[in-house]
Amino acid sequence: MQRRDFLSASGLLAGALALPQMALGQAANAPFFSDPLKPFLLPALPPLDHKGNMDIRVWVRSEMTNGLYSSVECAVAPKVMGPPPHYHKELDELMLVLDGTASVMVEGEVVEIQAGGWHLRPRGLTHTFWNASDKPLRFVDMYFNQPFEVFLEKVFFEYTPEKGFPFGSKARDAVMDKLTEQFGLVYAPTAGAERQAIVDKYGLK
Repeated sequence: MQRRDFLSASGLLAGALALPQMALGQAANAPFFSDPLKPFLLPALPPLDHKGNMDIRVWVRSEMTNGLYSSVECAVAPKVMGPPPHYHKELDELMLVLDGTASVMVEGEVVEIQAGGWHLRPRGLTHTFWNASDKPLRFVDMYFNQPFEVFLEKVFFEYTPEKGFPFGSKARDAVMDKLTEQFGLVYAPTAGAERQAIVDKYGLK
């Protein structure tokens, strides 16, 4: 199946046409596969639980789409902050909110995306998200031309305090520096302070 056929069949073509041209090309660090795309079915699962904070579940892996696309489900507890503001060198993100309301900041402007709403965050724009409401938030994040689900799985399930990487430790800082370099994430020197300012303003944790 050609790339255009995949986007059309998955209902993403209309949204993809609004992406920067590079979004439909092969990113520098995206895997390249010469085999044709194959159909797959993902059975329905119960909604993801936030476990009192934030959790993720990978649905579509990059290798399932020849490096073109991947997606994860994310659940966020009430009043929980997301990552420090950052931007991606090569990754374009598309969010579909399933439950609750997502607060998203892009280049200093905050928008609220309610259930059923979509939000595109192209590469190169500084952004973050949080759940400012008293209800759980659940959304699907979609990634184009980079296996960003790999980054998230390492952060959420591998480089954790329970596995010997306490927050603030040299061990965790070292692996996180390597990951952010590998996946082209960029944090400003003030990102930590900017995150804390959002936490304080909206009463987050």
